[in-house]
Amino acid sequence: MYCNHRHSAFILSKIVLLLFLSTHITSCDNLQSTQTIKLSHGLDTSHPVHKALVFMANDLEKRSNNTMGIKIYPNQQLGTERQALELLQIGSLGMTKVSAAVMENFSPNMKVFGLPFLFKDRAHTFKVLDGEIGKELLDGGQKFWLKGLGYYDSGSRSFYTKEKPVETPADLDGLKIRVMESVTAMKMVNNLGGSPTPISFGELYTSLQQGVVDGAENNPPSFYSSRHYEVCKYYSLDEHTSVPDVIVMGTHLWKSLNDQQRKWVQESVNASVVYQRKLWAEAEKEALNEVKKAGVTVIKPDKSKFQNKVLQMYDDYKDNTEVYSLIERIQNVK
Repeated sequence: MYCNHRHSAFILSKIVLLLFLSTHITSCDNLQSTQTIKLSHGLDTSHPVHKALVFMANDLEKRSNNTMGIKIYPNQQLGTERQALELLQIGSLGMTKVSAAVMENFSPNMKVFGLPFLFKDRAHTFKVLDGEIGKELLDGGQKFWLKGLGYYDSGSRSFYTKEKPVETPADLDGLKIRVMESVTAMKMVNNLGGSPTPISFGELYTSLQQGVVDGAENNPPSFYSSRHYEVCKYYSLDEHTSVPDVIVMGTHLWKSLNDQQRKWVQESVNASVVYQRKLWAEAEKEALNEVKKAGVTVIKPDKSKFQNKVLQMYDDYKDNTEVYSLIERIQNVK
């Protein structure tokens, strides 16, 4: 756990104080009534992820006969994804939804998900996430005080740009491309010829408007719901990565729950995963239709040209036997 600079530390300390006071008051009430888990995420309330989290909260209330509840804070109300994970680590927040790309800063083996063109298709992705490898990676966060509970579908990420379409890697030359706070994502954009620029999702719209960056990369529902299509009129479906979202609980909270409560929480997460993936598939179709209507040119480039540029990233992990073994195991899942 770490913060980048004094400003982040100051903001985080204020959030911690607010959450501490709120948790202290709630915990007194909980002696008589419901245990309320605070859950933070960075997306807006129209997003499939938020809707799935609301579904999870309602499901947990029913399963626990109203003895457990979840209060959701969307839109980065309690800070960025990275700050939410830090709050989980110190026990000031209960749960969060983060991208596995941000999670890799805290649970290093999650970086494998950021490797471009790792998955063959969506069916292969789900087999990996829902199988032994996915569970192993969720459990791997516990030594960093982060208990992974499940994976939401986050589709495939592709490039969108302001001034010109990206049809080949050469089109990225000289472009500043916003990436998440992920070393793997930065390496990928570098290898493709672009200039990676980490910016929080909440600041991206203005950064695109003001020319701080020339483009970004994300999945269709996020491109649409963020209204980034108002600024970026080219969307190139190279589908370079399929980085899942992760539902995470702080181990401070997880250890404080009894076996029955843990079972309820896990079952509610599992039910919400099924629901979210259904919503996601519908949202992807809607998003692509709507951005086209808004005047966005959707391009389907030759993916092999992009793949050839990033193959070196796999070789970079040959010295890291743990991650390289994960890569081989994922590729071998049938």
